[in-house]
Amino acid sequence: MDGATRQSRYEEFSDYVASRGPALLRMAQSLTGNHADAEDLLQAALVKTFFSWDRIANPRARDGYVRRAMVNTQISEWRRRRVDVYPTDEIPEQRMDDPTWQTDLADAVARAVNRLPQRQRVTVVLRYYEDMSEAEIASRLGVSVGTVKSTVSRAVAKLRRDADLAIERATS
Repeated sequence: MDGATRQSRYEEFSDYVASRGPALLRMAQSLTGNHADAEDLLQAALVKTFFSWDRIANPRARDGYVRRAMVNTQISEWRRRRVDVYPTDEIPEQRMDDPTWQTDLADAVARAVNRLPQRQRVTVVLRYYEDMSEAEIASRLGVSVGTVKSTVSRAVAKLRRDADLAIERATS
């Protein structure tokens, strides 16, 4: 690869990261649950993407490639940890006058999803944000379809309980 081609490749990738970075960071944050881990996840996915940049022929496929790299990287990290986190029945007190509660619905949903245990969060993101089927999720996570179904069911039930509690607090 000559110097001019290499330079244009770097510029093209830099332009892509500058324009799509914020949206990709939001996706990463929905997978990890916190900003610092999201930045690390996005960085790792972008490194993988950069090395494959020349093979991504369709510019419209770039976001999908980065998202897939983030999901795969996060799943690999999740498998390495293999630490089971169990939710509690106790939800920490949150002040209703906190400005973070005065946001739009999408932000409220993202925060609720981020409070889920990691396995439930990843499963919900894959199911509802990435629109993957239960079979695809099971294959991706290396678990049975039944495990995916029960994990999604528990996650949705927790999200509903959290929403009911938030409404109850708001009306009290």
